[in-house]
Amino acid sequence: MMSDFDSGNTTNSTNAFKSMKSRGIGIVTASDKQERSHGQLHIYDGDGKGKSQAALGVVLRTIGLGICEQRRTRVLLLRFLKGPGRSYDEDPAIEALQQGFPHLIDQVRTGRADFFSAEEATKFDFQEARRGWDIAKGAIASALYSVLVLDELNPLLDLGLLNVEDVVRTLVGRPDGMEIIVTGRAAPPALVQVADLHSEMRAHLRPNHQREFVIAGNSVGGIEIYTGEGKGKSTSALGKALQAIGKGISQDKSHRVLILQWLKGGTGYTEDAAIAALRESYPHLVDHLRSGRDAIVWRGQQKPIDYVEAERSWEIARAAIGSGLYKTVILDELNPTVDLELLPVEPIVQALLRKPAETEVIITGRCKNQPSYFDLASVHSEMVCHKHYAEQGVDLKRGVDY
Repeated sequence: MMSDFDSGNTTNSTNAFKSMKSRGIGIVTASDKQERSHGQLHIYDGDGKGKSQAALGVVLRTIGLGICEQRRTRVLLLRFLKGPGRSYDEDPAIEALQQGFPHLIDQVRTGRADFFSAEEATKFDFQEARRGWDIAKGAIASALYSVLVLDELNPLLDLGLLNVEDVVRTLVGRPDGMEIIVTGRAAPPALVQVADLHSEMRAHLRPNHQREFVIAGNSVGGIEIYTGEGKGKSTSALGKALQAIGKGISQDKSHRVLILQWLKGGTGYTEDAAIAALRESYPHLVDHLRSGRDAIVWRGQQKPIDYVEAERSWEIARAAIGSGLYKTVILDELNPTVDLELLPVEPIVQALLRKPAETEVIITGRCKNQPSYFDLASVHSEMVCHKHYAEQGVDLKRGVDY
């Protein structure tokens, strides 16, 4: 098994993650680690895709572990700059959350649907920003919510629609145990300074990013890759699973999801609880399989069972991608599996080239050397870690961090 904190880099962040790995945090004995009581402030920004998806994935993880129900608290999704009259990628995912867990999810949308600059801001924009922020302040003061997602708060602040000092002061004064997740581009420095985690989603555009590969007369799109050292890769994949389920609900037709996880043998993974929550609410839509042994796989120390387990899952993945039965196939930690040379690259490339046009494939995980299937990606988002509370000796919280 390769930990999500594993990397070939030697940066300070990586050293901190390796230190955590040596203590077993988030690897096998996650459930035995004592949780911190103070909720953390997460910031996901950057021009790459995956910010709102990652936030929704954290929400799903929290629900899956029963944190909300144990504390009798709820999740508030407060979406700025996302008024009516326009659809957004995360709408189906939120619909799936609300239908699957109606007693836990609240949602509020504010603003208008149009894009505008700071010079084009109207009185209505300021009023909507204030309305949303008043709701946020009330939610924080009430301590009724265990997770508060402030979607697109960063660009709202960048537009000057709210006072940054007021926002920072309020978020710093949040109740113990409340996780706050802020998303959107252009996070202000004052907010980053007080954040416990800052992960940038960095978009990678290739020369051919505006055209799709074509084989046998069919275009090949719908391939998304999430990589890098920062947080948000697996949580973005979970957000995509929610999105797929939500599309099936709104379109009133089957939208099956297959989640395959490599290098994650044994027990104690947070994704297990999150996926179990999905399967409990949508048993006819979600299939899940993990592979690997209950140990870290080190480069140069691979064992025969590692190759067998990797190939076993890949054969299932290959058949599922080509079958057309699944609208979304999530290949979690495929990148490090290939990087460890447990699987050859060419069969993966061929399977992706021949997939049905309507099938989405989501690939996650770090890798030192990018395999050639990266060239097929319609979305390639690198999660860059600028700040992580683990570097400050803060214990990780089960269900939110690992």
